[in-house]
Amino acid sequence: MNTLRIRIHALAIIAGILTLTAMSGASAHAGQASPPAKTVAIDIDNFRFGIVSLETAVGTTVTWTNRDDVPHTVTSSTKLFKSPALDTGEAFSYTFKEAGTVEYYCSMHPRMTGKIVVK
Repeated sequence: MNTLRIRIHALAIIAGILTLTAMSGASAHAGQASPPAKTVAIDIDNFRFGIVSLETAVGTTVTWTNRDDVPHTVTSSTKLFKSPALDTGEAFSYTFKEAGTVEYYCSMHPRMTGKIVVK
């Protein structure tokens, strides 16, 4: 009778260990999930980009919003993206899918420049 109880307890302990192992494996995989996408807002105002230099991660979406009273564009120097002319209150977004450095400017006012470093 004692042997039977010992076997039952041993099986219960093994079952508990297996359950904990399975749960910790699921938690480890859950911890490896992709982080939520990041978004960054850059205002255009007074003939300037509000953030002149930005360092961010792959997958980040940057949205430029024209707060100025004249139209502006957001144009990468490598032709990666080019917005239409943005009137006051209009926005343009781009999601950075690769690492690298992207310089951009306003094609209407080329002295307006910015840089994004994607890691």
